[in-house]
Amino acid sequence: MKRCIPLLLFFLAHTLFAQQNVLTPQDVAKLEIVTEAVISPNGKHIAYQKLVPAAPTEENAPASMHLYIYDRDAKSSNALVTDYSVSNIKFRPGKNTLTFAAKQEQDSATAIYEIPVSGGAPTKIFEFGSAITSFDWHSSGDKIAFVAYPVKEDTTSQLPYQPEIYETDLKNANAFVAEMNDPTLKNLEVDGHVTAVQWSPKGEMIAVSAAPSSLVDDFYTGQKLFLVDANSLNVAAEVDHKAKMGQFKWSPDGNKIAFIAGEDENDPIDGRIFIAEATGGSPKILQGDFKGKFEGLTWKDEKTLLYLASEGVYSSLGSMGMDGKTKELFKNQNMHITGFSVANDNSIAFTGNTAQHPGELFFLKSGAKSAERLTTSNPWLEEETLGKQEVITYKAEDGLEIQGILIHPVTKSGKTPLITVVHGGPEAHYSNGWLTSYSMPGQMGAGEGYAVFYPNYRGSTGRGVEFAKSSQGDPGGKEFDDIIHGIDHLIADYGIDKDKVGVTGGSYGGYATAWMSTRHTDRFAAGVMSVGISNNISKWGTSDIPEEMFLVHSRKRIWDDYQFFLERSPIYYADQAKTPLLIMHGKEDTRVDPGQSYELYRHIKTRTDTPVRLVLYPGEGHGNRKSTARYDFSLRMMRWFNTYLKNENAEMPQPALDLQSR
Repeated sequence: MKRCIPLLLFFLAHTLFAQQNVLTPQDVAKLEIVTEAVISPNGKHIAYQKLVPAAPTEENAPASMHLYIYDRDAKSSNALVTDYSVSNIKFRPGKNTLTFAAKQEQDSATAIYEIPVSGGAPTKIFEFGSAITSFDWHSSGDKIAFVAYPVKEDTTSQLPYQPEIYETDLKNANAFVAEMNDPTLKNLEVDGHVTAVQWSPKGEMIAVSAAPSSLVDDFYTGQKLFLVDANSLNVAAEVDHKAKMGQFKWSPDGNKIAFIAGEDENDPIDGRIFIAEATGGSPKILQGDFKGKFEGLTWKDEKTLLYLASEGVYSSLGSMGMDGKTKELFKNQNMHITGFSVANDNSIAFTGNTAQHPGELFFLKSGAKSAERLTTSNPWLEEETLGKQEVITYKAEDGLEIQGILIHPVTKSGKTPLITVVHGGPEAHYSNGWLTSYSMPGQMGAGEGYAVFYPNYRGSTGRGVEFAKSSQGDPGGKEFDDIIHGIDHLIADYGIDKDKVGVTGGSYGGYATAWMSTRHTDRFAAGVMSVGISNNISKWGTSDIPEEMFLVHSRKRIWDDYQFFLERSPIYYADQAKTPLLIMHGKEDTRVDPGQSYELYRHIKTRTDTPVRLVLYPGEGHGNRKSTARYDFSLRMMRWFNTYLKNENAEMPQPALDLQSR
């Protein structure tokens, strides 16, 4: 009789799964997400972008970015552009119109379009010979500053074949000024590669961020802020600060400029707020000891900033005086705020997600403590049964407190298998919001009966500069030990099956997956590695960010200690690998060269009998962008975990996917 009880529980559990609607890869592939919102100065309209994926079984295409506008008086949304993608949405000063950048079929490059807030057909109002990457309106609404690459010159070769010369003849983006009624362009005299421009409120100055060149490494490590005289178009001053650069914003009186940047060149993330005078020089840091990360900012008045900040797994909106004193304006521990925009009356439109839904549009009245949700992009989600989401904390071996998020299985029966999801960077962090995507199992895993664990190991952002720097110089060391200690905590207190633990992640999270599947292979029953690192020596010479890696990660050169970097590489331990490993990589990845995946695959296949498979995605880079490639990834990831975390003596899945069984 005792042997019948487990069988009865097994059939009961599967009956419950069959009766519930749980999230599947097909569902994730159709999720629509509100990504950005801009409120009009009078607060009556909110323009927002919605990411709409292509149907993966019909076309392998990137998601489209559609344009909508919410009318606060009518309490309704109106679709403005849904047949092509838009970006850089801005209300045009002095007009009742909305402008955006787009490239329609008839366009040779991205141009600027305008549409009335009431709707209608967009009109192209400005174009350049090459793509306009960003732009900003003068307060008059009659001229713009914009960023674009030089127009390509037609070059002919004497040979029927043209090689590519690596990192040679680089083209830098330039900044220009144009009046709407005058075709004459004026070039800003700023050296280097321009990344963004912004007019001062009175139009007397233009703030310009620029890097020494268009190399990605220079973008991360060498950007500076220049202040250009709008009449002469020459640099009048520059801000003396060397660190990763983020958003910047003029004060209403034009006397100051606030910006988000790293504390110094070794700070891995742009997360501190600085104030610089319009005359340039050394900026002043505000809240330098803040145990969080500033994500966005704008000015309320000449003496007050409004900001978005992350503190651990939580986010909040607040205000800050020039003395650095802060006041919390809005916080919901069950919501992750991703961006905000402020009207003249200090009402706020923002985008946010929760454990129950991805990004949506919200509105916060000035002084209110609760926000109003304005959109429901995926109404069918309300019919889905989702796993409970919980914030957890635990102690690392050295006593450091580590935060993480746990999604519980929808239905639990006995010991629970676990999927560990490791974020990349490592300068990133998980927030207590929506945690499911094509490459993050999240609710897909919960629906299959897994617990899904998202650790914010040391080196993660959101907990101040000291914590973000705490993993530097120790790749694969205490940072990844933190993850294992988190798993031990879950085994001890949450009923996790220690023999059925899987791991996945992309980029630096892919490095963690490779490390766990080789160095700590006894702890993991399955791994799914994406665009990850396997050899820290060859990685340096094949990546587009070697200097950034040195400044904010390794803190020493590989040629000063080759043995150290070899021993911090998963290939060094490949001969002991027992963890079945699925490796997936975009063939056009320039951040982590696909050779990293080839190396680990070849080492494991040659030196062991452990199941290993390498899947390459043509046309994809550092993560998949296109619909079918994403869907394929999700299906293979979940099939791999189901094979090795649910079945005893499992055989490696067939290379081809069986879509009929989905």
